[in-house]
Formats: sequence, C-alpha cells, structure tokens
Amino acid sequence: MIASTAMQTAIRGRWAVAAIFLANGFLTGSWAPQIPVFLTRLDISKFTLGLLILLFGAGAVTAMTWCGHLISKHGSRTVLRWFGLCGSLGLLVVALAPNVPLAAIAMFIFGGSIGGMDVAMNANAVVVERKLSRAIMSSSHGFWSLGGFAGGALGGFAIQNYGHLAHAAVVTALAFAVIALGVGYLIAEGKPQAAEHHKFSLPANPLVYLVGLMALLTMVSEGAVLDWAALYLKQELGADLAIAGLAYAAFSGVMAIMRFFGDGVRNRFGAVTTLRGSAVVAAAGMLVAGLSPSPWLAIAAFALCGFGIANMVPIIFSAGGNQEGMSSGTGMSVVTTMGYSGILVAPSAIGFVAEHSSFGPIFIAMSGLLIVVLLMAGLAHRAEFAPAPAE
Repeated sequence: MIASTAMQTAIRGRWAVAAIFLANGFLTGSWAPQIPVFLTRLDISKFTLGLLILLFGAGAVTAMTWCGHLISKHGSRTVLRWFGLCGSLGLLVVALAPNVPLAAIAMFIFGGSIGGMDVAMNANAVVVERKLSRAIMSSSHGFWSLGGFAGGALGGFAIQNYGHLAHAAVVTALAFAVIALGVGYLIAEGKPQAAEHHKFSLPANPLVYLVGLMALLTMVSEGAVLDWAALYLKQELGADLAIAGLAYAAFSGVMAIMRFFGDGVRNRFGAVTTLRGSAVVAAAGMLVAGLSPSPWLAIAAFALCGFGIANMVPIIFSAGGNQEGMSSGTGMSVVTTMGYSGILVAPSAIGFVAEHSSFGPIFIAMSGLLIVVLLMAGLAHRAEFAPAPAE
C-alpha cells in the first residue's frame, strides 16, 4: 500500500514536471514572434537587438551558475517554484519595457528566470527518474519542444490581430496557471545536502572539450532559429508576422515529435549512427532555409532542421557524461556549459553580422557548422554505454 502510494506520487510528479517543461517551452516559443515587434517598437538596429539578446543570455548563464548551489541548499522543487513563477512574468516585463535601458534590464531578468527554471526543472526530472526507476528526460524535453511549437505557432497570429501586449498578457496568464498548478505536485529529493567544496580544476582530457564543441555548434544553430528565423522570413522573404512566427513553430514542433521517439531510434541504430544521420538532415534543412526564395519553403526547411537537431544534443550530452577518467558530473558540466553558451549567448553575434549582411548566408554558415559536427560524430561513441540525458 505504501509502495503504491509512493508510485502514484511519483507519477503525479512526473506529469507536474512535464507541465513545467511545457510552460518553459511555451514562454520561449512565444518570445520568438515578439522579436520583430520588439525591434520596430524600440526603433533599434539589429546590432542593438543583438546586444539585448546577449543580455538575455547573460542573465540565463548567471542564473544557471547559481542555480546548482541553490538546489543543493533548498532542493529542486523549491528552486523550481521560485524560478518558475518568476519566469512566467518575464515575457510581459519585456513587452512592457518602453525604452532600451529598461528593455536591457527586462531581458536580463527574463533570461535569468528562464535559465534558472531550465536547470531546476531538469534537476527535478532526474529526481522523478530515480523515483520511477525509468527514464523520462527525453519525453520531458519533447514537452518543452511542444510548448515552443504552440508559442511560435500562436504568437504571430495573436500579435498581428490583438497586439503584442495582449499576446504577452495571455501567455503570462497561461504559463502562470500551468506552473502554479504543477509546482503543487512536484516531488522532492531527500533532505538537500550542501555540496562539498573542492578545489576547482579543469578536466585534463581534451576529448571532453571536443564533445563540448559539438554541443556548442549544434546549439548555436538551434539558437539561430529561435532568435532570428522570424525576422529572416519577415524582412528578407516578405512574410507577414503570422507566417513568420511559423518558422520556429515548425522547427520546434517537428523537434517535439522526434524527441518523443528519439530513444527508440537511438536504441535501434546506436548513438554514433543516429548522430551522423541527424547531422546530415539538420545541415540539409539549414542549407535549404538559407537558400530559400520563399517563406513557405524556408518554414519547411526549418522543420527538416528540427527533425535532425532533435536528438543531437541528448546524444552529445550523454557522451560528455561518460568520458573516461572523470566523473559524469565533471564531463557533463563542461559539455553543458559549452552547449548552453551556444544557444543563449552566441546567437547575439548573428545580429552583429546581420547588420552588415543578410540572414540567408548566416543560415548557410550554420549548415557548415552542423557538417563539422557530422565529421566529429565518432567522438560520441561513449554515449553507447548509457542512456542519453536530454538538453
């Protein structure tokens, strides 16, 4: 009877954390169609927009750095409550910012809340896995991508028809409701223990940094689609705002489907083969998107890219966590830090380049980065020995 009750609690916790993954993805996806409005509303250049996106990344990295310490003291459930409820307000704060200085502060806060929420929800998903004695991480990230799909698909239509403030307010209300309901059912670790303090040292094995480079190159491409695809379709391919928002929606929607099925694909074909095939598909999609003469072809190409990228990062992270001669935590910390810097910080550089160029060549260059991952895929052989953590 006790065991049955514990299992029911764990199952409720599993769906609670899945709901928070969904809400986090919805908030992130809803930001993508806000970007073109953000640019014109503040009357800023692409260079300035790139700086503001950089602040989003700086906020996220700052929060991620502290989040592990907070979790060690208070537990993932408590930290997820804090960051989750604050994160639900982030998009509305950005949408209300009337000028560049306040927008800069808002972007830092928004990025910090989303980044801290990301670490805490992943940590809580690990707790659920231990309680259930089975993996749920891949499907949890499938819910994240599903939320991103919904946010991107509905955002452009809502902004075009009801305005950016109404859109941000509805997104905030929905996200807050889902998160507030979900945190009530999250499960907790045992009593959190403060982490022991050890002298900091970087791993000596150079292979872990090469695996981290693969994560970086892959997640740069993912960040490029999130932050710049809508603007690319609107400014260079002549799409209206509703259609432009579909670029990230198609990317994340296909990614969601593949993440729900990713474990089965990998179990059948192996980590290295799956990574190689995924990199080829992702590179092809990004290349076609960069060369596309029409918005609908570009949307289809971004969907193909999402099909490929979906399972690249989980495999790469798994390889990082299984490096020889170091703990899984040490390897994972290097690879995840390098990878997240790609999706959170590096895309801001695209804004600087786009100020003097167009987005088409940039997406073609992203295709080249994915080819580099293809050539390095053999380094992921360590992922064959354990299930892959998701991003």
